[in-house]
Amino acid sequence: MTLKRFILFIVAVIAAIKAEAQAGFNYYEFGIGGGLSYERGYTNIPRQNNNIAYNFNLIYNYNPYLPMELEIQKGQLSGGGITVDKDRYGRKYVNNFMALYAHVDVQLGSFIDYGNDKFLNFAKNFYFGSGFGVVKNNNTVQRTNTIAANGPLNYVFPGQDKSYNYAVPLRVGYEIKIFDSYNEPGWAIDIGYVHNLVFGEGLDGYDDPTAKFKNNATNQYRQFAITFKYFFGNTVSYNKLVRDYGF
Repeated sequence: MTLKRFILFIVAVIAAIKAEAQAGFNYYEFGIGGGLSYERGYTNIPRQNNNIAYNFNLIYNYNPYLPMELEIQKGQLSGGGITVDKDRYGRKYVNNFMALYAHVDVQLGSFIDYGNDKFLNFAKNFYFGSGFGVVKNNNTVQRTNTIAANGPLNYVFPGQDKSYNYAVPLRVGYEIKIFDSYNEPGWAIDIGYVHNLVFGEGLDGYDDPTAKFKNNATNQYRQFAITFKYFFGNTVSYNKLVRDYGF
């Protein structure tokens, strides 16, 4: 091997090592996602059912541990029943809702120095987050009392079948990052719990007067969610290794 070829070989090796190391710092700026959740409401109706909802996400990665997301949800909440064992007044609702949320999830990797520590490299993907949103309620509601022993049968429960309510999601979970051939997080699976505080009385369609009924808590619904994500777009460098090759 001539000196010139040897020098070129050394330069190529150094460049390859540098490129591989740099790839460990890189992440994609954008992403899309989709998934489902197992959900339950907390409203004026004591008995609630579990249902499935679906979500679609548009993602902007401010950094690999700070995704900002626009999320659309479509699902169903339901509860009560027309017999006394399900609701003492025979109240029943089915809400085929849609919701739009903007939220930010902060992963621990944003502010801990995980270095080559195996435990911290595992813990760095835990996240918590919040944001704001709007829920579009589309209820089918049993409006009249069906239990004679608990009031007149002609009593009509007040409320609206269709309404909009503002909401705040409280989010915790863990993101499993899946790296592509460039050692960049090309995919992810998020597993989390979301508790949504909904301001107003539209979630179940009942706006019962507090003088007659217990109606003093904020409407809510919770979700056990899994979301699959695909990342793409511009490649951006972070100031810490995203992938620890020794982990």
